[in-house]
Order: sequence, then C-alpha cells, then structure tokens
Amino acid sequence: LPLLTVFRLERAEDAARRAGLSTQPIWRKLWDDVMKTRPPNSESITCWRKKFLETFFSNVLHGVLDVSSDWRLNDRHFSPLLHSSPHVSQLTLCNMLQGAVQLTAEHNHKVLENLAGSLRILKFQHLLSCDQSVRRSLVLLLHRLIHHGSVSQVSMYSWPVPDTVLLVLILTMSAGFWRSGSALARHGSLCGLCREEGKAQESAQEGAERGCSAERERSDGDNHQRSPEEADAPVNCVLSGPRSPPLRNPAWEETSSQVPCGHTSVQGGSSPRPSSEQPPCHPVRKTRRRLKPAVGRKRRCLRRSRGHYADPEDLYDFVFTVAREDSSGLLGKTRTTEGENTENWTSSSPGSPCTGHAGCKKRGGPAGIFSLKAAHRFRSVSTLELFSIPLSGETCRTLSNLLSSWVSLENLVLSYNGLNANISCILSGLRALSRQPECRFRVLRVSDMFSHMPCMELVRCILGALPQLHTLSVSFDLKNQLEGSRPEGNPSCSQAEIPESCLEVLEIRFPREPLHTAFLLPVLKASKSLQQLSLDSATLPCPQELGLLLEVLKECTPNLKKLSFHDVNLAEHQKEVLLLLQDPGLQEITFSFCRLFESSTAEFLSEIINTVKRNSSLKSLKLPGNRLGNHRLVALADIFSEDSSSSLCQLDVSSNCIKPDGLLEFTKKLEGHIQQRGGQIPFTHLRLFQNWLDQDAETAQEALRRLKAVCSVVNDSWDSSQAFADYISVM
Repeated sequence: LPLLTVFRLERAEDAARRAGLSTQPIWRKLWDDVMKTRPPNSESITCWRKKFLETFFSNVLHGVLDVSSDWRLNDRHFSPLLHSSPHVSQLTLCNMLQGAVQLTAEHNHKVLENLAGSLRILKFQHLLSCDQSVRRSLVLLLHRLIHHGSVSQVSMYSWPVPDTVLLVLILTMSAGFWRSGSALARHGSLCGLCREEGKAQESAQEGAERGCSAERERSDGDNHQRSPEEADAPVNCVLSGPRSPPLRNPAWEETSSQVPCGHTSVQGGSSPRPSSEQPPCHPVRKTRRRLKPAVGRKRRCLRRSRGHYADPEDLYDFVFTVAREDSSGLLGKTRTTEGENTENWTSSSPGSPCTGHAGCKKRGGPAGIFSLKAAHRFRSVSTLELFSIPLSGETCRTLSNLLSSWVSLENLVLSYNGLNANISCILSGLRALSRQPECRFRVLRVSDMFSHMPCMELVRCILGALPQLHTLSVSFDLKNQLEGSRPEGNPSCSQAEIPESCLEVLEIRFPREPLHTAFLLPVLKASKSLQQLSLDSATLPCPQELGLLLEVLKECTPNLKKLSFHDVNLAEHQKEVLLLLQDPGLQEITFSFCRLFESSTAEFLSEIINTVKRNSSLKSLKLPGNRLGNHRLVALADIFSEDSSSSLCQLDVSSNCIKPDGLLEFTKKLEGHIQQRGGQIPFTHLRLFQNWLDQDAETAQEALRRLKAVCSVVNDSWDSSQAFADYISVM
C-alpha cells in the first residue's frame, strides 16, 4: 500500500477495509510528506483520508499544490479535482473567486455535480471586487451548490471594504432567492434541474389554465352581470394556480402576508386574502407568458402603472444593473415617475420587518423588494456567518428583509460588523421571522468592538423579540463612547417584559461593565430551561454581588449544568467559589483567568480539593490562567485519592506556569492513587496548553508518556520565554 499512488490507494480503500487493514497511517504520512504542515486540531481528526483529499482538492483548485511535484500524486488515471471532490464537505473561495470560475467551467461539470452532493459548508475569505463574468460564474456556482445542492452553511470572513453588489448577491442567494425560470431561459443559462422543475410546473399550470378556460366558457354569458373584480377571477386563477415544484420544501413557501413575495393583491388584481389563505410564493412569469395577448397586455400595463421595472423578475440583472447607477442606496434607486408612492425595505406597513429605529431609518428609494417579490424561491441555507465585514445601514436593511422570511435559518453569527444602532434593524427582521409558523431559528451570536447599549439591556431586547432562541451569545470589547445612546423611537428594553423563553445557553461578554444581578434576574426568571451560563469580563460592583448571583441561580435555574466565569476577579470571593464547587446540580465549572490564588492561603487550596472530592456530580473542572504553579498542580492529584467520591473526568490546567518536573511529580502521585484504587479512576482528559514544558524536554516527554497511559492528554509546543513576567510573579 505505501507504494501506491493516491488514485490507486483510493481505489484500494474498500479492499483494505474488507481485509481488516487500516489505511489511516498511510494517509497521515501522505499529509506529512505532501502538505508539510500540522493541521489545526489534529487530535480531533478521525479520518486522515478525508482530511487529506479535502485539503488536496482545495490546494489544487487554488494553484497552491503542483501534482507533478510528487510521484504519488501524478497518475494519468487520476484527475485531481474529480477524484477528490466526493470527499469535500467544506470549501473556501478567496480573493478574486478564481475557484468559482474554474468549478463552473464546462470541463469540470462532473466535479461540480460531485460537490453538489458532498459540500456542506461554503466559505468566502478576503474577497475582492471582480468583473461581471466572474460574478456570473459565482451565481451559477451558488445556484448549483445551494439551491440544487447540499450546502447548509455559508460563512464570510475578513472583507474590510465589501463590494456591496457582491455581498448582497451572496446573501440573497443564500436566502434562496434567484431570478425566475423565464428570465433564466432568456439568458440561455437555465440549468437542467430548473428545466425539469419548469416542465413539472408547466404541466400543473396547463391543467389550471384548462380548468379556468372551461370555467370561463361556462360563465361567459353571465359576465355582464358580474363586477369587474369578479370578471378578473380567471386571470387570478391562472396567476395563483397550484404549483408544486419537486425541489421546493414546504418550509420555504410563504404563508404570511408579511413576507416580501406574498403580495397577491398587487400581482393579481383581486382583493387581499387573509394571511392564512395566501397562495404559495411560486414564480408566475411563465403563466403570464402563455396568457392570451389581451390578458398579457393588461398585466404588463398594470405593472408599469405601479412604477415597477419593466422586467422586475430578473434579480441577477437587477442587482448588477443598479450597481452601475448613481445611487447612495444599497440596491440603487427605483425607476419611478415623480410623485409615486413606492414601497421600500423600511415601510411601516404591517409585516415590514424594519420599523424605523435609529440605524434603520426609512428612506425612499431602495428597490430590492421589487426584485425579491418577483424572484424564484429556492432551497436556502440553515447557517449564516459574517465575520469582520462592515455592514452599512442599507446592507442591514437588506439583510433584515431577507431574514424576515428565511424560515430555514437556524443559526446566525454576526461578528465585528460595526452594527451599532443597526442591531435594531437586524432584530426587526428576526422578529418578523419568529412569527413565521415554519421558523426554525434557534442560535444567535453577536459580537463587536463597541456596544450600542448595555449588554444586559441588549440581551433583554433580543429575548423579548426572540423567545424561541435556544442559544444566545452577546460579546463586546468596549463601551460605546456615546454613553446612554438608545435606538430612537424604541421603549427602553430594560422596562419591557420578557416572555418565558426556551433559552438553554446564555453567553455574555461584558465590555468591563459592572455585573448587576438585579438586571440579570428578569432574564434568568424567564429562562427556566437554562442549562449553560457564561459570564466574561464583568466587574463585581460590590463584595455581595456574587453571593446574590448564586442565590438567584439556585432559585431561577434548576436545570443549570454548566457555569463559566472568564476574566472575572474572584480573588476576594473564596466563600462563593467553594459554594459553587459543592453545588450538586453543576456538572461543569470554569474559572478561567479569575485570579483564584492571587491572595489565597494554602488552606483555600485544601478546601477546594476536599470540596471536589465530596462532589460526585461534578464532571469537569477548568482552571486555566490561575497561576497554579507546580506545587498546586501536585496537590490537585489528591482529588483522585482512595477516599474520594469524585466523578471528575476532565481537568484543564492550561496557562498555569507548570514546569516539566512539576508535571512529572503530578503524574507519579496520580499513578499512586490509581494503584490504591485498584486501577480504576474516572479521570479521562487533561488539558495542558501554554505551560512551560519546553524548559526540560526530556522530563516533559517522560511525564507525558506516563500520563497518556492514564488519560487523554492535550497539549501544545509553546514558547515559554514569552511568559517571563508570570514566572517572576510566582517565584
């Protein structure tokens, strides 16, 4: 097997498995020889075959790897992209999107088909502006991988000056919107899957037309007695007849008049229906093309009279046309006659997600809603992540309206987007989404440099708008320089009642704000299902505050299993720390960089050890960054002594100034306790990141070798010379 090329090794995989042979060592050696790097989180890699082929695909696609450089990669039977593509579950496209151009080339058709079945995560990183031909390639790629593929997550990273048109295009197609089938056909790029779907629609529509024609013939003699609205009924029958394309999930059909594409009264001429009776949001252009000339002229004139584009259904051309217009708006200005009352993203009419708060103010002009109303709705992703991409007010309004009907969305991550007051606009869209009966939104993570409002106030706003959330993470580095700023026109979130929520995980990173239990109390009372709470970078305004917090947690969160404090000074709160460690309900406790032993005595460490020994429910104890040093680490081994009833499985002592001799002594003491207990202890995982193990490599290797016979050890090769100041402080 080691003498096989990648192609032949891949073909021999099944035979090797049947023979009981593992090829994992060979793929790992291939990685070391070809990639010449250590992959991140290599300890968690379970299949080196998949890891190698996935990275190999990406490197070949981006021109990083030359297959002629290694004989194992150079096989005339082996097409690098074709044979590795079935193993690719995540792919990153960078810079000028050269990878998108290559994947949509005709000779890579089979590669793209393979990716449509295997790819789950699509990432964009360091994007740059590109010409229209590259954007067309991107459109075709997104259409195949998202709308007709298996991609469930789209992530974008590091785009300091985003190309608005390109950003909106990616967001819009991720939400499942694209131009209609008829517009595709006019541009000669109707994909095979859309063509098959169109045929199915045509059959259903022709049946509807025949039924309407028969009805019209039967009632032709009675038309002079009917109102104009009744006379238009056959038109509405054709326009909103039953359509069931095979690829459309019912979750993506619009069921509310709040959704951008559910405006039947505008398109059909009939009176508005109740939201529960809205027809599915399916494209209607093909039906209009086949109507009788008189009816077709009536529809087109109706559209012009309302100030719409002459061809509003082509989202792709709309986005790229308005990008060339002189407009300060996100999607350009509408082509309307003077004095017309055009709809826009921030309309205050019922169902509009944006309500005109600060950062989400009304503007006359953005015309994206016209395109979205006419666009075809396809499959959409369930996770959207935006990292380090500034979002303007117009972009936030567009995203808000996409979110309002994005019923497949389950996870949203907005990180360092400079939202400030525009967070209210995003929340408006999410609030509208939460009212959709098909809504599956469960996870929201928001992080930024500056906080627009106090963290607890923002948390209350979010939970008030989204009570169905299961996970909420709010993180800010610094306070906003403009103290007291609030969204205009909004009642103070601190006064709003919080409905009972489904929250299970709450993570708050305070920008050095005081942690007032009184502000956290309403959130905890409304979160009876809370299982995990993380408080980061908070300050305790008075010595009694932590005690009050523990009382509230005990009273309001009976299901709490994990509690984490990070960068919170607990040096003067030894009593509260011991109370937490003896809590029978907690299974995981984290004190990360909390200065636990800054002013403590040896008695405090003994009390911690004895408390943990008596607690049979605690499974994980994480103490990174607390300056344990060698002697405290050695003492912690007594948690597993013969008289202990502890069930502790995981211990994290990263960043604790531990030297190789201290680790070896800890190991010997642990081995002694194991021997006393007949070789059985619950301890299974030890984390040792960023300790001083490089000071004596031989002793460190012996300690690690003996430890790995006892438990799983995770460590790294860290340069301890960077920690000289810490070393001085614990001498």
